[in-house]
Amino acid sequence: MMAEESVALSKDLEGSETSTPETPTVKVLEELLNTGRPSCNHADEVWPNLFIGDLVIAHNRFGLWKMGISHVLNAAHGKIFCKGSHDFYGTSIEYHGVPAFDLPDFDISPYFYPAAEFIHKALTTPGAKILVHCAVGISRSSSLVLAYLMIHHHFSLVEAIQTVKKHCWIFPNRGFLKQLRSLDIQLRKITEHREKNP
Repeated sequence: MMAEESVALSKDLEGSETSTPETPTVKVLEELLNTGRPSCNHADEVWPNLFIGDLVIAHNRFGLWKMGISHVLNAAHGKIFCKGSHDFYGTSIEYHGVPAFDLPDFDISPYFYPAAEFIHKALTTPGAKILVHCAVGISRSSSLVLAYLMIHHHFSLVEAIQTVKKHCWIFPNRGFLKQLRSLDIQLRKITEHREKNP
């Protein structure tokens, strides 16, 4: 699936708040996210060999070694207190940084596909485990994991949220939710287009 294809098919859908059974409004998504109880762990396995975590575990190289982490995706690369890098982890961990701000007006969508590819590559490597983290492990990191599940496992946004929420508490900010909704609509349009034009 090409990122250019998805963008071309949905330019007019950005910011759309039309609710469908498959793609609820941001308000409904926030109500879904508000269910359940917060996780108290610094890292939680939300998909086989895929962990969402915070900066505490990300900065604990011994803890990562004990967990068997081989890949780290830092969704707060270069931000204060999240100084992870290739130099920090050395050769034992493959590192990828996404310099996202946890602000509703930050456009995280250009990172959905590259992050999903990095996660996919890690999870198709025998014996590999990946930690996706940001400062608190609630908004930026979860947004990238949700996008991965939608892109590579063809989950709807609701299905992706429900899958991750079984294992930890997440809450992408409102701007990120809007961008994930747009991705959901894009992926649905691509699927419909391919079914009509095999």
